[in-house]
Amino acid sequence: MTITMQSRALSVEGGFEFQARVFGDDRGIFVSPYQEAAFVAATGHKLFPVAQTNHSRSRRGVVRGLHYTVTPPGMAKYVYCARGRTLDIILDIRVGSPTFGRWDSALLDQEDFRAVYLPVGMAHGFIALEDDTVVSYMLSGEYVPENEAALSVLDPTLGLPLPTDVAPILSERDRVAPTLEEARAAGLLPDYQTCLKIDRALRSA
Repeated sequence: MTITMQSRALSVEGGFEFQARVFGDDRGIFVSPYQEAAFVAATGHKLFPVAQTNHSRSRRGVVRGLHYTVTPPGMAKYVYCARGRTLDIILDIRVGSPTFGRWDSALLDQEDFRAVYLPVGMAHGFIALEDDTVVSYMLSGEYVPENEAALSVLDPTLGLPLPTDVAPILSERDRVAPTLEEARAAGLLPDYQTCLKIDRALRSA
């Protein structure tokens, strides 16, 4: 198979950004935001084991996150923006990870169709930079409400690149979420080695 996608490793261990080639003509465009060959080449996984897909639409200023899945069971994500423009943020919350507490970001939009892959044990969030921004996700596990948790995107110690020209619009859950250090002190964060074990199982799925 011909790979029409570039990849780069994020500054959080195990995370990747992908950018597909966009084919355009007088009819419009065609693009493949996920390509198995490129994903396997970058991550070493046999494939991305999709258990569920999610779709969200947000107005400008909406912040969703930072969200993560209790580990175990843990969850990996593959995310792209189908419409509009969003700043996607990935935070390593795996206690014991060499990049614990580090974050990276990617601008996802409907022009370049970049995508990001988050391994198990990452917190994820995004800020919609335009009205009617649509974000699509592939998930390695099914959504179970009691397994989902949140961290404060406004945590000053993280210094996340939130836009300053619009007030962030957060859900009540995200508004009262603990900081990274509060969650760590309470024993709420995933263990690095446990995350790696689950990731290895995904690699052989």
